[in-house]
Amino acid sequence: MKKKQLLSLVAIIILIAVYGYEYFLDTQEQSIQIENGKTVKPETNQYFLPTSTTNQVVHHQNYSLSYSEKHEQAEWVAYELKANHLSNTNYKRPYFEIDKAVKTKAAHWRNYKKSGYDKGHLCPAGDRKFTKEAHDETFLTSNISPQKHSFNAGVWNRLEQKVRYWAKKNDGIFVITGGVLENNLKTIGSEAVSVPNQFYKVILDKTNGRIKMLAFLMPHKDSNLPLFKFVVSVDKIEGLTGIDFFKELDDSIENKLESSSSYKNWSF
Repeated sequence: MKKKQLLSLVAIIILIAVYGYEYFLDTQEQSIQIENGKTVKPETNQYFLPTSTTNQVVHHQNYSLSYSEKHEQAEWVAYELKANHLSNTNYKRPYFEIDKAVKTKAAHWRNYKKSGYDKGHLCPAGDRKFTKEAHDETFLTSNISPQKHSFNAGVWNRLEQKVRYWAKKNDGIFVITGGVLENNLKTIGSEAVSVPNQFYKVILDKTNGRIKMLAFLMPHKDSNLPLFKFVVSVDKIEGLTGIDFFKELDDSIENKLESSSSYKNWSF
């Protein structure tokens, strides 16, 4: 009798292990690199994803990114921020983890240790607080860039808060963020993580089918200037980065919106 019970227990353990492994594979598939233009995650808003100059696009559950192995960080991180994504829930900050979905291997968090720079989120944890899983997913090393603390906690933080304001006001915007990655940048750590001299944020709103854009370009230093002083055209950021941000838009709409640096349709 005891032998039968033991065999039954072993069978149950094997069954659990098999299903557990299948679940692990499923979750891994949700965060793999795009191959031949195939959409890995159906809910990814690929219509608004920029081009990748590195050919290494990764889709996570709640944001997408294009990883630059040369600079050991994302050249852009993109995600939709809707009003119902915003939450005041305070989750415990997890440890940063290496992003295993990056095929060329993402940089280790130790590069930042004693560097004098913050692990600056590109997709902010504060934008993904609708679940603990979404919040914790932002603590991957592919989603950070070296930022001076005064910048990260200063003018950059002000911009992130304003983005949340627009998301709530317009019930959903699409956000693209990154550092301007160029040659001869200062680096930190044994893996030579580049320290951008400028950071950008591009926002697209499609409320009631009417598309509008806004782009910011900020020097990597704190500032007390009002945010509208950093507004530039999308074309300017494309020229600096080589990234095409909204190539799927009709050319006449894209050219008109991307060449403009007007912010009159946005409330500051």
